[in-house]
Amino acid sequence: MSYDTLRHFADSWGLVVMTLVFVTLAAWPFLPGSARGNARAATSIFEDEDARDG
Repeated sequence: MSYDTLRHFADSWGLVVMTLVFVTLAAWPFLPGSARGNARAATSIFEDEDARDG
């Protein structure tokens, strides 16, 4: 593959693929049923906080 071929791919289909991956990952937390996982992730930094205070 030449540089021009790779550049053409990156400017066309590569951009489309990266956009689709970004939109999918950005929308993932808003799917129905993900509220419990989101709440657990949001409060995970506070787990075992009392064990360190003692």
